[in-house]
Amino acid sequence: MADLVVVKAKIKDHAKGMNVSADFAEALSGRVSQLIKDAAARAKANKRQTVKARDV
Repeated sequence: MADLVVVKAKIKDHAKGMNVSADFAEALSGRVSQLIKDAAARAKANKRQTVKARDV
């Protein structure tokens, strides 16, 4: 298992009473990680070292 970039307890809070499987947290973390990488690439392409909300 890779390092998670999401907090499992917060996922459960937002799931509002639903059970959350361990593989959901891993899958969500993977999507978030890719989103961050894509945003960083956009910032770099725009010659910035700061990732901003508009990069998402």
